[in-house]
Amino acid sequence: MIGQYSVGEFISNCVYLIYTKIRFPQAKLIRLPLYLRGGKRRMRYGEGLTLGYSCRFDLAGDGVSLVFGKNCKCNDRVHIVAHESVIIGDNVLMASNIFITDTSHGSYSSRPDHPSTAPDDRPLVTKPTKIGDNVWIGEGACVMPGVEIGDGCVIGANAVVTKSCAPNTIVAGVPACPIKCWDASSKTWKRCEA
Repeated sequence: MIGQYSVGEFISNCVYLIYTKIRFPQAKLIRLPLYLRGGKRRMRYGEGLTLGYSCRFDLAGDGVSLVFGKNCKCNDRVHIVAHESVIIGDNVLMASNIFITDTSHGSYSSRPDHPSTAPDDRPLVTKPTKIGDNVWIGEGACVMPGVEIGDGCVIGANAVVTKSCAPNTIVAGVPACPIKCWDASSKTWKRCEA
């Protein structure tokens, strides 16, 4: 092994590094395959972006709809749908198999779409989604439209985040609820008060 990689993966990473420096010069490493629907012009990224295998970004709308801050790291199979606006802050770490979206097939609150309408025939409804700085998103998590995740949050594995999260909070579950909050005075994570 060469460092943490086998010889085969080391060689593959060398090829991906060459690809990265040609196609995404500010990025650190982009592994292939990368599915970038809607075109690179709809994505903006900061220095140090790292993407794992089989990441998929479905981008639409006018102008830039997906923004990554500096030093973001996405592991394998991160799927982001950004038809209006998904903004991801600096130093965000994402595990594998994560889904983040600003888009829903239909409306389910005021003036809802009828259940007899095929989901594919329902109009797309968007609400901007934002993830703050220094956020860690665990394996298999889903972040739904209109959610804002504050700086310093931790999103538990397989959590479904349907509501915004206050900064410096650990959330987990389906739907995700706060379980711990950072206590600045004691410099420890403590159970959140109900």
